[in-house]
Amino acid sequence: MEQTLKILVVDDDEVDRMTVRLALTTAGLPIELSEVSVCNDAIAHLKNTTYDCVFLDYRLPDADGLTLIQNLRSLEIKVPIVVLTGSGDEQIAVELMKAGATDYISKAKVSSETLHQVLRNAIRVHRAEMLLALAHHQLKESNDQLTRKNQELEKQRQQIHLQNLRLLEASRLKSQFLATISHELRTPMNAIIGFSQILLRPKFGQLTHQQKDMVERILNNGKHLLMLLNEVLDFSKLETGRFELKPELFDLPKIIEDTVAELRSLAEGKRLSLLVDIKLTNPRIFNDSTRVQQILVNLLSNAIKFTESGTIWVEVREIPQNKVAITVRDTGIGIAARDFKIIFEAFRQVDQTITRKYPGTGLGLAIVDSLVRMMGGKIILKSLLGVGSLFRIELPRQVKSLNTAFDDAALNLDSDYIFCATENPHHAHLQPSQQQHSSHSHGNQQQHSSHPKTSKVSIS
Repeated sequence: MEQTLKILVVDDDEVDRMTVRLALTTAGLPIELSEVSVCNDAIAHLKNTTYDCVFLDYRLPDADGLTLIQNLRSLEIKVPIVVLTGSGDEQIAVELMKAGATDYISKAKVSSETLHQVLRNAIRVHRAEMLLALAHHQLKESNDQLTRKNQELEKQRQQIHLQNLRLLEASRLKSQFLATISHELRTPMNAIIGFSQILLRPKFGQLTHQQKDMVERILNNGKHLLMLLNEVLDFSKLETGRFELKPELFDLPKIIEDTVAELRSLAEGKRLSLLVDIKLTNPRIFNDSTRVQQILVNLLSNAIKFTESGTIWVEVREIPQNKVAITVRDTGIGIAARDFKIIFEAFRQVDQTITRKYPGTGLGLAIVDSLVRMMGGKIILKSLLGVGSLFRIELPRQVKSLNTAFDDAALNLDSDYIFCATENPHHAHLQPSQQQHSSHSHGNQQQHSSHPKTSKVSIS
């Protein structure tokens, strides 16, 4: 980077601007620095001047950083943006990166070395994105030429092949980045969880009610974030083919009941009835018990998340061809037919906005999809808006393949292991002669099950 770089610092704190200015100067970079303290001034500068990078404070007097990024997008102003965060603002910075920011750095870590590295990486990523956009445009033009000029067919085919290789490499780097970030974040997150648990132990001193409430919030949010990180790490392993099943002979009903017990508090918090109905002549199967439990956790967590009132059922049955079926059925919000395809795609949710009602990474069903495929099983989905959803996982009693690489076929609903239908998921379960009622532990709410002659575990 020998040429003079035009840098814009957007921060209403003079001390922070001076810190960035000093760090950039100390780094010995040839720069032309501009400074503003409000969003409107930043937009005016960016309209009239082309900058190589913008250092942006999230909290500004007239608007926040997200608003500025959205305004720049609407104005089609493309520039690398590095978010300057305060302590505890890392999650906000991640949301800003989803909105279009290139990178972020904590103000506490600002130094000549870190700014030099972040600046170089931000410009490199931005230039790569511009080159990629240009490459896509060139690819479209090449395809148009193919229809007009048959004599250039072979030449254009080679260009397309080269571009595909570049896209595959970009996908590989993305997966590697996700795996690295998830792995690096797990260590401090485990420390946060561990120290929170220590603080809650009576032998380390009694906490006030307010202190205990705060520590419990830290612990619960830490566990939630660790779960999200584990989802991203698992998915990156699946995507790169580095994921292996570890099959063993285990008791399926015990895994089901342990999982339901683990998620009981979530259902209790929403006053939902949670019923388990298991009918197995032989309770033992040969599979990866941890991953079978992960499938059930993801399905059951979704059922609880998207159900505001009513009942959730977990049913286990033996089916022909030496298989078992695990069904999770709920009285939740349901899924529209147009959304059947996208819910199994990675990082996709029906509501993609950052203000969505239901949080999550959008990886739960993508991981279920991949694991079921690795196990040689299939997925059946029945759902109706406003009525509820049914997810049925059919698995062989004994898995055949110990390691199957992930590919795009895992997300193809036209394959023979995902079946979707727009219909009432409770149609076969709500006949009058098959209803059973038991009192709810929190009041007069009743639980319904479709097999009155089978013993059930009711967790409400």
